Amino acid sequence: MIVTLTPNPSIDRTITLATLAVGGVNRASAVRQDPGGKGVNVSRALAAHGEPTTAVAPLGGAEGDMLTRLLEAAGVPVHAHRISGSTRLNLTLAGTDGITTKVNEPGSPLGAADVDALVAACTRDLVPGSWLLGAGSLPPGTPEDLYVRLVEAGRRAGAHVAVDSSGEPFLCALAAAPDLIKPNHHELGEALGRKMRTLGDVVAGAQELTARGVGTVVVSLGRSGAVAVTNDEVVHAAAGPVRPVSTVGAGDALLAGFLLARTRGGDLTEALCLGIRFGTAAVTLDGSLMPALHDITGVSVTPSDHPDLDAPVEE
Repeated sequence: MIVTLTPNPSIDRTITLATLAVGGVNRASAVRQDPGGKGVNVSRALAAHGEPTTAVAPLGGAEGDMLTRLLEAAGVPVHAHRISGSTRLNLTLAGTDGITTKVNEPGSPLGAADVDALVAACTRDLVPGSWLLGAGSLPPGTPEDLYVRLVEAGRRAGAHVAVDSSGEPFLCALAAAPDLIKPNHHELGEALGRKMRTLGDVVAGAQELTARGVGTVVVSLGRSGAVAVTNDEVVHAAAGPVRPVSTVGAGDALLAGFLLARTRGGDLTEALCLGIRFGTAAVTLDGSLMPALHDITGVSVTPSDHPDLDAPVEE
């Protein structure tokens, strides 16, 4: 079982345009709506591959009802904590050239009682050896130690705990030393207070965090692939070039593939390669669609345990 918590879920509306004319009239060629939020996306990807998962989220208003229906249609069980506010609606403008522009609503604040209820809901289905993932931003006004409490609750249940976030909530979570974190290289640089210009910078930064007690650091690098670092191993992997359709949710798909391989006994290299296959397939799909088995078939990935540390990473 992999349980995901998304404190700030959304309905993701994607509008496809040939080009975006700022200040002008734009005509859409397609519109779609998907369940959104990092943990929600991970659960969607896992369910598409037959992995047991439950999505925990605060939901409210008509948008919250819609998100529940969309997730259930995707085969994802939902533990919904009802809130008085409305679930946010995020807008993605996707150009046919692969460039996406996002406008995200802030979301409804969560109080202390909401956090208590969400953490309790997350532990309901956990058994020793399960994975618990806390992922995404926090709504305004939400206690920034939410992920710290999640790590502590997961450990009490005997579960492995992963965190994928940014900013102050991510910094707080690092102090609790999760079993797995998945920043991109920009978020890693923000957490450490320095730029990540080369693969060597990324590896050194990840090793700094494993030295603090984090179990595994997986850093997504865009077109440069991803790197996975533990106290004992460093693995880099990248896929061949693809024509991007939408980059929304690609990092979430990568994390889903990594967790899927780990739960099925895969080693670090196998997990990273499956994660890259998931993430690469995701960028070829519309909106925030998560890849199914037929989408990842044929995605070629090249791993290396002796990466070129001088290689630049994209800005």
